[in-house]
Amino acid sequence: MKLLHIDSSILGDHSASRQLSREVVEAWKAAEPQTVVTYRDLAADAISHFSAQTLVAAGTSAELRDAALQHEADLSAATMAEFQAADAVVIAAPMYNFSIPTQLKAWIDRIAVAGQTFRYTEAGFEGLCGGKKLVIVSTAGGLHAGQPSGVGHEDYLKVMFGFLGITDIEFVRAEGLAKGDEMRIKGMSQAQSQISEQFAAA
Repeated sequence: MKLLHIDSSILGDHSASRQLSREVVEAWKAAEPQTVVTYRDLAADAISHFSAQTLVAAGTSAELRDAALQHEADLSAATMAEFQAADAVVIAAPMYNFSIPTQLKAWIDRIAVAGQTFRYTEAGFEGLCGGKKLVIVSTAGGLHAGQPSGVGHEDYLKVMFGFLGITDIEFVRAEGLAKGDEMRIKGMSQAQSQISEQFAAA
């Protein structure tokens, strides 16, 4: 089992999503000791945002790329290789301003590539990443799941990864984290119970 672990919070050790994603990965490793984990911290080692230079690098042969274009091409290739090699992915996705962190969006833009992770056919689009399992650790200061305010967060992630062909998606959710100590403790406890239940039968 190859597992890709993605963190995106800018809060470091104060991050709830980092704590919970780490607990998911540790529970996974305990249940499946042969699991090999690849870790990417999108806040500490940010991926540059999708740009015209990214497209130019992809469309330029290696011998004609300058150093900047080669860096872009290498970054895209390495990010894609990590994702494609993974049997399972754990993504920590805190809510920032009703959406996901820009760091996480930048990573998604590198893996959503026509011909590699999806393709267009006469019948419509086809995701090419079926068979992967995805666990999304969703954290928020308020209560947004199932509400209009959550469309740019959990709903977006569900649609995006569904577009890539991933249908085995589970959310570990901790909400209300900014609504006082009692709500924060309750939200974290519920998420930790989800993690325990998820791996109890493994």
